[in-house]
Amino acid sequence: MADMPKPRLAADEFQQRLLAWFDRYGRHDLPWQSPRSAYRVWVSEIMLQQTQVTTVIPYFERFMARFPTLEALATAPQDEVLHLWTGLGYYARARNLHQAAQVALAEHGGELPTDSIDELVALPGIGRSTAGAIIAQSRGERAAILDGNVKRSLTRLHALPGWPGKPTVERKLWALAEYYTPTARLADYTQAIMDFGATLCKRSKPDCPSCPFNDVCLAYARGEPQRYPESKPKKALPTRQTIMLMLRDPEGRVWLEKRPPSGLWGGLWGLPQFDKHSELNDWLEAHAVNPARERAAPSFHHTFSHFRLEITPQPVTCDRLGGVRESGVWYDINHPPALGLAAPVKALLSQLTPFTLNPTPGHA
Repeated sequence: MADMPKPRLAADEFQQRLLAWFDRYGRHDLPWQSPRSAYRVWVSEIMLQQTQVTTVIPYFERFMARFPTLEALATAPQDEVLHLWTGLGYYARARNLHQAAQVALAEHGGELPTDSIDELVALPGIGRSTAGAIIAQSRGERAAILDGNVKRSLTRLHALPGWPGKPTVERKLWALAEYYTPTARLADYTQAIMDFGATLCKRSKPDCPSCPFNDVCLAYARGEPQRYPESKPKKALPTRQTIMLMLRDPEGRVWLEKRPPSGLWGGLWGLPQFDKHSELNDWLEAHAVNPARERAAPSFHHTFSHFRLEITPQPVTCDRLGGVRESGVWYDINHPPALGLAAPVKALLSQLTPFTLNPTPGHA
């Protein structure tokens, strides 16, 4: 392992310390731990990417209640999958999860191909670390993981400079992760090293005095644990603007359109968006009967990893729509359908109050 920094402990000593800590302080009652299966571990690992355990648990339980098997997920409509994902964010995870289930059903007999890291990584949305977690936790076989928690812990233990996402740094971390991974108690070890980073060696305010490695941790010895891991070099986020049309009919329903399957909020339902008010006006003139614009609502920002979106909601009422019925639905805020909604759209809809303007029975 030419790329590996000098380990701070022999592998067996590291494993013993970590597992002793886990036996006393680790999380042993997470819903995906019992019953444990490759499918349940996989879904939990995808949900846990960029998301904390406490947030994930209720989503996982609802997801499992509706999709208890890989086949149930694979054969479900994408809209339903996205609806149950609404609020977790990073919706590409849900789309990839659904697509991977379909591939596993078609090509692997409805099971995840846990015999091979490479076959798992070939499925949409599964990387090397997720594949390792699935194999270690569901089969009890030796496979290393390197999620954000593990990167942080190993970086501090070895005072490893550089951003962990940089290929040269990541290679060193993978070498360390492979070195420390045991040959026994794989499910416990995998959960332990994730729990350690999530609950003790935390991003902010790590509990160094309670750490079982504080006698060998270089970052702690130097008095600078929070220096590590080093941050990604920052770039100023560009800002984009959009106008979201909040169009309501006489029954108070809101017009939603389904977004393209890929790209921003891919496959979710959202409000019609326009770059300019002139484009919005043209759309209303072409499709809305008797539109009445209201004062635009205050703008707000939604931040993505690579840009900030400035959203200006524009409320409008109309008698009905013509010519666009196949591209969208009227969303009843009193009896909301099971649709996956983009987070800002869900927030805007939650602020609306019911109203009725000259209700027309059977209005379309």
